[in-house]
Amino acid sequence: MSFLKLQAGQTAVITGAASGFGLELARLGARKGLNLVITDVQLEALDAATTELQSMGVQVAALRGDVSRNEDVHALAEMCMERFGAPNIVINNAGVAHGGLIWEHSQRDWEWVLGVNLWGVINGMRHFMPLMLDAAKQDPNWHGHMVNVASMAGLVNTPNMGAYNVSKHAVVSLSETMYQDLALVSEQIHCSVLCPFFVPTSIHNSHLNRPTELRSDSKPTVSQMVAHATSTKAVTSGKVTASDVAQMVYDAIEKGQFYIYSHPEALASVKTRLEDIVAGRNPSDPFAAKPELGQQLREALKGGLKAAPQK
Repeated sequence: MSFLKLQAGQTAVITGAASGFGLELARLGARKGLNLVITDVQLEALDAATTELQSMGVQVAALRGDVSRNEDVHALAEMCMERFGAPNIVINNAGVAHGGLIWEHSQRDWEWVLGVNLWGVINGMRHFMPLMLDAAKQDPNWHGHMVNVASMAGLVNTPNMGAYNVSKHAVVSLSETMYQDLALVSEQIHCSVLCPFFVPTSIHNSHLNRPTELRSDSKPTVSQMVAHATSTKAVTSGKVTASDVAQMVYDAIEKGQFYIYSHPEALASVKTRLEDIVAGRNPSDPFAAKPELGQQLREALKGGLKAAPQK
């Protein structure tokens, strides 16, 4: 079995490319001489990223778009084909975060989180995988790879992060199924799922780019403010950088590695969860190793949190 070997002149599609993982993946791709097809909902940031990447001497095609919208991803695929042909790499990276007690999520909360985190990946797969498979059929030496960005929240269920957990579990399931389905039809195209833990990105501020029509009419609940404060602290204090993770992704592509973990030590919680499932026992206490964190969360939810509400 052979995997994609990165070479200058190949094409990579990256969603959510104006910040965080996406921007670092684009920067590293530019250093490798890849043609870049990028998209993001943040127009000014996308324009800045395009200028920066072009200054690195590579060809860049950029399109503002919302990956939750089927028509936007379709337009991205059309632009890619017109400029460069079928992409060798597609990284479905765009994502948003939203927490709180699971029954307190509104209809709009669910639509926003699942729209970007899950439908964004579905749309990327639906529009780009057929193009990649067609390219592989036409050229036995052509290789491709798709990476879907999930999270460690796709393998464990952190309390007070319901919608996010659901969306990322779905991405892991989709990716594992795609891996098996690809094995049935092609030896030239492979895929990976990235499950990062706490890495400094701007995902804790993703609510700032939430579409107006999907914003909540009511103020955030105490649990939602707690979740935002907690995730902000965790994300911003991460030691593994987005640049580190970008390198892990490109390394995994060349090795044909499916699971990509930014923090392998976090797999201890995954192991406990799977042991619970196999043993048929109730889910283990996620705070067993650090009970003080569980107590802090309970007290915050019961007593309220003095923090400014999200805008």
